[in-house]
Amino acid sequence: MIPRMGDPSTFVPPESSGAILTGYLSASVLVLLASALLPAGRRSRARQGGVLLVVSLLASLARALPLQGSVAQRILEFAVTFFLLASIGRSMVVLLIDVLGGRRSARPAPRIFRDLSTGAVYLFVALLALRSVDVEPGSILTTSALLTAVVGLAMQDTLGNLVSGLALQLQRPFDVGDWVELDDGHQAGRVTEVTWRATTVMTLDHVEVILPNAGLAKAAIRNYSRPSPVARRHVLVNASPASPPHEVHEALVAAAREVTGVLEAPAPSARTRSFAESSIEYEVLFYVDDFGLALNIEGAVRDRIYYAFARAGIEMPFPARTLHFPHVDPRAKADDERRRRVSALGAVALMESVPDDARQVLIERATLKPYGPGEIVVREGEKSMALYVVERGRVTVEVRVEGGEASELANLGPGEYFGEMGLLTGEVRSATVRAKTACDLVVIDHDAFHAVLAAHPELVEGLGSLLATRQAEISAAKAAGGNAAPPEERSKRLISQIREFFNLT
Repeated sequence: MIPRMGDPSTFVPPESSGAILTGYLSASVLVLLASALLPAGRRSRARQGGVLLVVSLLASLARALPLQGSVAQRILEFAVTFFLLASIGRSMVVLLIDVLGGRRSARPAPRIFRDLSTGAVYLFVALLALRSVDVEPGSILTTSALLTAVVGLAMQDTLGNLVSGLALQLQRPFDVGDWVELDDGHQAGRVTEVTWRATTVMTLDHVEVILPNAGLAKAAIRNYSRPSPVARRHVLVNASPASPPHEVHEALVAAAREVTGVLEAPAPSARTRSFAESSIEYEVLFYVDDFGLALNIEGAVRDRIYYAFARAGIEMPFPARTLHFPHVDPRAKADDERRRRVSALGAVALMESVPDDARQVLIERATLKPYGPGEIVVREGEKSMALYVVERGRVTVEVRVEGGEASELANLGPGEYFGEMGLLTGEVRSATVRAKTACDLVVIDHDAFHAVLAAHPELVEGLGSLLATRQAEISAAKAAGGNAAPPEERSKRLISQIREFFNLT
């Protein structure tokens, strides 16, 4: 039951035109000050104070209308006072929380604090406005106790979410923009909004999940953005017991290190986890600083492990009782690989002067190695004594220019080769070669070529001349041929280097 506001015929509006005018000036200054001090992206928060001020002005103008009875006058007086004080209070909240608080803290003020502060101001203003029209707020609260109890019971869940949201913001286990994961089975996601009732999370599947604050306050929360965005990830893989653990560890670490997104420090590492029925389980550990890309990075690490194991001859065995492979004749597979090696080496100009018997030795001792897209085959500045022939796919040759950026020098396809200088002279790599697509490379190592040159030392002169010509072509491609040595001098120097490198007298 709402008490009567008194006899309308006895109500006289308070004589407070001077105070009202001062209030309007103060409210206007505060609105302009809040708009000026707020960052450009948050100036809309000062708009509410301006709207309240305009409503108060309209109510003040309406008091001049010829209205019958003082009840309407009393309502307008309440509106003028309430909206004016509400405008002042709203602007003060914006200045204290958004402006002053924003400058003292790098994190923006939680929305729930702004909402609760604004609500408390409006409640206080309403009580003051009621007193200004001779209404005692205490009598209203006393006579409406039963109504308050009923409303409180009906809104207990909402109030629980409100209190839980306030507790979360006081503790601040996460902020908007943090990556979080709950132990109740919800997928990890980025926090996009925290309100008085719920927290909104955008999952990795770009699905918006709204979590009530009451349940969120009880759950165990993993925050992948605090205290640092760096998080450790791991990939499990099985390898054959025939491969020594240290070889598997080296292959795993090398595969993870080359993946974009894996941090150099802390460095990737590998360890042996357990012994299974037909394999040994290993784990490669690495760190990322962007949780949103963590799953993609894990997938890229698995891809690199596949190719690294294939090149190193490390098997990934599976229980035979669950897998059924179609019959493959091992001899047919070996014959197919040999045919591919013959075809690839036959297209290399470096092999034209090699006798048939020596060429057969190289074909038998060459290996066919797979590389995945983006993998580095050889790195600039490192030592690699092998010749690589592209049998399938494409690779790019990159050199570093000023500023440390890589510039593509060449794009090689099937039948083209690289690494001849490292093979014949032992020089460090002058460029980085990276697989552009999935490709298979025929590799001839130093030992295989040493056996050929030991049996046919007369090949050195022809190889030296061929290398000199190829170097001249590369120099011309780099626009550096102006200072290059004459072809004859270059050829003699290379022949001398080859003899010395292979210990040929």
